[in-house]
Amino acid sequence: MEPALIGTRLASAAISPLLKKLLVSDGPGAGLTGGARAVRLSSLVSFRGEKRTLTEKDVRKLAAALVERSAGGPGEAPFPAAETEAVAHTLGTTLLALGDLDMDDVQAVRLGHRALAQRLRAAAPAPDGLSTDSVLYLESMTEWACLHILEFFTQRSTFVARSLVEQTRGQTELIAKIDEVIRRIPRADGRDAEFERRYLSHLAKKHGRLTIYGIDLHDSSDRWPLDVAYLSLEATGSADPADRPHPQEQDRTVTRADLALARHDKVLLRGPAGAGKTTLVQWLTTSAAAEKPADGMGYLHGRVPFVLPLRALTRHGERLPSPEGFLSAAGCPLTAPEGWADRVLAAGRGLVLVDGIDEIPEAERGRAREWLRGLLDTYEGNRWLVTSRPTAVRDDWLAPEGFTELTLSPMTGAEVTTFVRRWHRAAGAEAEPYEQPLLDALRTAEHVAELATNPLMCGLVCALHRDRRGFLPRGRKALYEAALSMLLSRRDRERDMGAPSGLVLDEAPQIQLIQRLAYWLTLNGRTTLDRAHAKSIVTEAVPAVQEASAYDPDAVFTHLLHRSGLLREPTADTVEFVHRTFQDYLAAKALVDRWDIGVLVRHATDDQWEDVLRMAVGHARPRECAEILRELLSAADAAEDRRVRLRLVILAATALEHATEVAPEIREELLARTARVIPPRTVSEARALAAVGHLVLDLLPGPEGLSDEDAWLVVTTATFVASDAAIPYLSRFTGHPSLRVQSQLVWAWFRFDTDQYAEEIIGRLDQAELEYTVQTDEQAAALVRLGLRPAFLDIRAGLTERGLALLAPLLPHAKLRAPNDT
Repeated sequence: MEPALIGTRLASAAISPLLKKLLVSDGPGAGLTGGARAVRLSSLVSFRGEKRTLTEKDVRKLAAALVERSAGGPGEAPFPAAETEAVAHTLGTTLLALGDLDMDDVQAVRLGHRALAQRLRAAAPAPDGLSTDSVLYLESMTEWACLHILEFFTQRSTFVARSLVEQTRGQTELIAKIDEVIRRIPRADGRDAEFERRYLSHLAKKHGRLTIYGIDLHDSSDRWPLDVAYLSLEATGSADPADRPHPQEQDRTVTRADLALARHDKVLLRGPAGAGKTTLVQWLTTSAAAEKPADGMGYLHGRVPFVLPLRALTRHGERLPSPEGFLSAAGCPLTAPEGWADRVLAAGRGLVLVDGIDEIPEAERGRAREWLRGLLDTYEGNRWLVTSRPTAVRDDWLAPEGFTELTLSPMTGAEVTTFVRRWHRAAGAEAEPYEQPLLDALRTAEHVAELATNPLMCGLVCALHRDRRGFLPRGRKALYEAALSMLLSRRDRERDMGAPSGLVLDEAPQIQLIQRLAYWLTLNGRTTLDRAHAKSIVTEAVPAVQEASAYDPDAVFTHLLHRSGLLREPTADTVEFVHRTFQDYLAAKALVDRWDIGVLVRHATDDQWEDVLRMAVGHARPRECAEILRELLSAADAAEDRRVRLRLVILAATALEHATEVAPEIREELLARTARVIPPRTVSEARALAAVGHLVLDLLPGPEGLSDEDAWLVVTTATFVASDAAIPYLSRFTGHPSLRVQSQLVWAWFRFDTDQYAEEIIGRLDQAELEYTVQTDEQAAALVRLGLRPAFLDIRAGLTERGLALLAPLLPHAKLRAPNDT
């Protein structure tokens, strides 16, 4: 029933005085004396305080009278007659909540009667067992009552005076804030404003497109608009104690990676190769440069991005640049007015994006941190993002500087589906028939789903699936071999392109030459080298590669650079691989071909070599593979530091998954050694163990005989194993008494098959104090199907209107956390 209709039924001179009894009278003035700056609602109601004139019973009688008057008019009754007493009781409870609201009369009038009614309903217990008509009646009745209550507030002699005081104070605060903004933004001359416009336009063009691997260059571009192709991923990190509205949420918080800087002005973001770190940097850059930012990205409007890829800034071991050298060091061709960068940063308008701490040698990272500290000490108010692979720097590496550490999460099933659909849209009509078969394969074929865990690998899977007419290789090594074949030879050959570069080279000689570049880069701890140096490496190698020796070395180098699909020129005088993963794969092949096992083992503790070593095991023959694994275990035995020993053993166990053949005794010894480091002692160790893959599940103990801490750590390990094979193990912990363990089980739902995990894990947990995180419509449907009624619901931004509608029956029984709370 609308408030206006209720108002016509209550059009009686007796009703306004009745409601007015809820409020106390006042004296003149603005209420500036007496020690109180604001008149709280609790002091305005007549049923609170020492001089109360109404009791709780009187308020309920008043509510009953209101209900009687509104229900007794002409026309259809607004609610079932049998619920009259319950409706009156609920209305009375709602009116009593007026004394619990933490606001003053001016704030209440500013809210308006509808918003005030919402606050009242939220402060009072929810209606229980009432029909829909009764609930709707109570909502309308509460709004009507609030309309009269606000009218009474505005008639109080103190209200006008207090409103003027509040208005004056607000204007004073606003003027102070505007003065501060003016102070922090220098009066730039026309040159600054004009340059900034050109600079932002340059950034939008440079970073506004993504490479879509495997798209046929003849029919469509291999670069796709970033605003169409970008997929926002989630990042996790340790929860701030102030952000824990529920006691069971003790360990981590989840947020959209591209919104992390809206909440934290300094972020260290970790993620494995291909996880999307550099793409995120591009997205933040173009969002700040856009005239109309995408949804949610408005917080970057007015920020000036400085994109600083460390691999490019330090390729010759140069000193890291001061702000005046940011643009030239990053390859920007524009010349800024003198002092422009300093003025931007001094005004706190900068967005400083430092990409790739892991892509500079370990010995130089301390210098990079000192450079960052100098900038942070000099310039306040800016936003800072630093990216790194997970193990490149220790935990809390930038914590003293106020950085929040977050880690990019693997792609969920829903995110993979979105990525696949966008990729096929980018690839054009020819790829359309392959979209649904690939989505089906990702749901039913575990070996395919295990590959598509980050944007890079997912893109390669899409490209290969289309290129091979719906057939995919098994395993990571086979995937890369197929990708190289596709990029190096098959695309041009199968499209009858002939020899666009004037020469014809098969796949093998191209790999032999390109892996020389990968070997040099990896051995020297670099990801970028000078074009002239790259050319000299290829020129030196050409005579030894029979098929290439017939051609001019300059032509061979040009062919590799422009036709291989593996190399690119970020600037006119530099060369790098299109992605670090291809460099690691080919460097591993070169190391095995040269049999530089000593080099591999010496660098085993260097995070830049982790993937190289794993892939080397994949390239090695059985005897070579056994030797690499034995040498790793020997190095672990010789290490005095437990963390180093753990790292080497886990690295060997991780590499075991890549081996095509390994002696049983080596496998047994390695598994036995791994068992000695289980259960883990920290979350970092738990994640390291999870990197071993599903093999670690056979080694994890419990739940019998484990302490609550050990149980939580082994469950954490299993939830980070990227395979549904972890579900049977995790199901053993559903009855564990630790709320921390059960919270970890709920949080990990998005990592696994929604329905299977719901049946075996979610449906068997104790709902009493547990907060259920719901991220997708499928999860919402599973909760409803299982008949669960959680006490706490954490609703994430991934839910559509359909998912929220599914959850509607659960909402009256649960306390909620909205998406913006995370």
